[in-house]
Amino acid sequence: MMFFDAKAREWDNDPQKIDRAKVFANEILSFVKPLRSMNGFEYGCGTGLLSYFMKDHFARLTLADNSDGMLNVLRKKIKKEHIPNMTPIHLDLMTQNFRQHSYDVIYTLMTLHHIRDIGKLLKQFFSMLKKGGYLCIGDLTKEDGSFHSHIPDYDGHNGFDREEIERIMESSGFKTELYKICYRITKQSEGKVTTYPLFLMIGKK
Repeated sequence: MMFFDAKAREWDNDPQKIDRAKVFANEILSFVKPLRSMNGFEYGCGTGLLSYFMKDHFARLTLADNSDGMLNVLRKKIKKEHIPNMTPIHLDLMTQNFRQHSYDVIYTLMTLHHIRDIGKLLKQFFSMLKKGGYLCIGDLTKEDGSFHSHIPDYDGHNGFDREEIERIMESSGFKTELYKICYRITKQSEGKVTTYPLFLMIGKK
């Protein structure tokens, strides 16, 4: 978590991160078509960029992360802009029980690849959703490990192939409704430009 705490202050200064959040928000909203009475939950929210672009479409949004640095930036943003329906919480679903089971939509962007036991997490999400609710996952397609080469102690996944994430989704109880590539991250390192496609997968309970 130290990596994300250290990065929190300048996180929102990267236009690519803002653009990415906007694209995924629009994709999720256009598929799910949420009612204004619905409740959403974002896991691994960081500074809240994704939820920020979705806030006008939900009654209440709960934003969870286990980085205090990220959550502090998010709290300041909510206070400064007087956002009434975004509630940040410190939460790690791999080590803590979360008893709230009333969400219409759960979404997460670029978080899953940092979590070793994805099956455990998706079962938690399944229990938190209402029947007919949606789980929306945005993450990296399979890559060669270069994406996180700047993090010395990285021990997550090097992205996911479609069959792998679909199998985990369905074994956790979800029916896959959508899979599409909807964004590409470009990184430049030692004069070489690498492109990393991101997928959006949506499952229904």
